[in-house]
Amino acid sequence: MPTVTAEWSSRLTFTLAAVGAAVGLGNIWKFPFMAGTNGGGAFVLVYLICALTIATPILMAELLIGRRGGESPPTAMARLASEAGRSRRWSLLGWAGALVGYLIVSFYSVIAGWAMAYVVKSATGALVGLDAQASKATFDALLTDPLTLALWHLAFMAATAFIVARGLNAGIERAVRILMPALFVMLLIMVAYAGYAGAFARGAAFLFAFDLSNVAGSTVLMAIGQAFFSIGVAMGLMMMYGAYMPKRINITRSALVIALADTTVALLAGLAIFPLVFGNGLDPAEGPGLIFVTLPIAFGNMPLGSAFGCLFFLLLTFAALTSSIALLEPLVARIAEHPRVSRRGSATITGATAWIVGLGTVFSFNYWNDLHLLGTFQPFVGKTFFDLIDYLTANVLMPLGGMCIALFVGWFMTRRTLLDELAITDGRLFACWHGLLRIVVPGAIGAIFIANLA
Repeated sequence: MPTVTAEWSSRLTFTLAAVGAAVGLGNIWKFPFMAGTNGGGAFVLVYLICALTIATPILMAELLIGRRGGESPPTAMARLASEAGRSRRWSLLGWAGALVGYLIVSFYSVIAGWAMAYVVKSATGALVGLDAQASKATFDALLTDPLTLALWHLAFMAATAFIVARGLNAGIERAVRILMPALFVMLLIMVAYAGYAGAFARGAAFLFAFDLSNVAGSTVLMAIGQAFFSIGVAMGLMMMYGAYMPKRINITRSALVIALADTTVALLAGLAIFPLVFGNGLDPAEGPGLIFVTLPIAFGNMPLGSAFGCLFFLLLTFAALTSSIALLEPLVARIAEHPRVSRRGSATITGATAWIVGLGTVFSFNYWNDLHLLGTFQPFVGKTFFDLIDYLTANVLMPLGGMCIALFVGWFMTRRTLLDELAITDGRLFACWHGLLRIVVPGAIGAIFIANLA
């Protein structure tokens, strides 16, 4: 039987935490940009179909494993494998998820540190009146200053570890009750400001114009990948959050709400960003530089730009923090299962080592910019330390982990166990989910995996 003693105090708190785990820096820029350049509303429709038929079934499977196993992902997987008469080596799948979350938070913290630095820059008026050249120089100066990057990275990682160290109810729940409502309020304020100070009609058209001519096979693959990664599966975090789910919370309903809320946040972010970009005659296809190079130009040259620039980068920081605590939690919980290690000690060890690993990302933008560890192999030509970790997690470990979760739950867990956890009374609905998990999901993830490695 499950041994986790803590559990979510309410369905709302769990939903806020799970949505916060899924919503991150990628939602604020990547999803709106992909939609705008790949058919607008047509891409959104394809994404929603992919989210419903691929990402959500895996999300349900992870929540199910977590609640049924009742402990950290490695321990939960070992327990359920034994229950299903399979090898306890399936615990490696849980370890892989915890490792993915740990590696991601190591570089995620560095990028979140950029957002924190820009909160201060905006608040102090350092971005006022910037042109394109000055904005790029400001960002480059930050990237080439390893000490400043390391200190912001330390501040963010310390905040993450502090929250996780306090446990589920006093730490994670208390944080998401504050951070998530604040995030939604800030996002709505930014959308309203974009309507006032930007070209809202052009921004909305860029995001929602239904252009089927831009939807190709590669677009569908991108939509699958975005749905898969955006909702936060195969990183151990949803499995861990599932371990804290009481029986009264319905897994199916919760998974659908998480997927819908995640998409809604991404679309609202697009409505906050692109009207400002178009209103200032800037390039919406700028890429990652849109956040830290292009938008500061817009904020620095519009009414109340400093205040709303500060608000926007605070929004980014909050989104990163709700994700980072979820990413760190699986490994912290696993180490804390050892009788001689407290949660506080586990969080300190995990946070400190993640900060050290993250220094590799810090140095990738300055000291190690020309260091390409696996550059002799074609797929890794030109990739820095940061690029390698990003590639390993996003293109290898996550697709493989998602596929294995689908195969384990779809083929090895008994129908009785699944029905008991999901509480699905409609046989056709269960058959649909089970069929997606057994056939469609592994096939789709296999396609992503092959495409990413090609």
